[in-house]
Amino acid sequence: MPDPRGPASPEGPEGPVEPPTVEGGGEGGPTVGQATGSGPGRILVAVYALLALAATGRSILQISEYFHRAPVAYLLSALAAVIYLVATVALARGGHTAVRVATVSCSIELVGVLVVGVLSYVDTAAFPDKTVWSHFGAGYGYVPLVLPVLGLLWLRRHRQSR
Repeated sequence: MPDPRGPASPEGPEGPVEPPTVEGGGEGGPTVGQATGSGPGRILVAVYALLALAATGRSILQISEYFHRAPVAYLLSALAAVIYLVATVALARGGHTAVRVATVSCSIELVGVLVVGVLSYVDTAAFPDKTVWSHFGAGYGYVPLVLPVLGLLWLRRHRQSR
């Protein structure tokens, strides 16, 4: 027997489900579900999440055990962890505001790794132990140096597709 309400439509727990809309719309615009954290962006988000976890762990250990040896270096390492966390969430979420937040996070990260990288060679006493950004991220296989560049390139590509 046909449904008197018309053609079948998906229903959620709170009634009919509206079809998703396309952000940006039009020819060449993003498709439904396309976000900074989809496709190859998933790998970027995963690496950022892993680096956020590693940087957080290392900075907590260094601050709690060795803070007296290099307080500025260890606080910068904690700042890097926060920036990685913010970038991870922003890249995973997508959307206009999240893309802006991710762009700012990646930019700060790039400047941070470059400045701290140079300082760690110039003033070795200030960086007696490896931190996330010291020596351009050598302790992390230079991922902290390459990751913000990849992040900014991905965000640029995402913006151009919108």
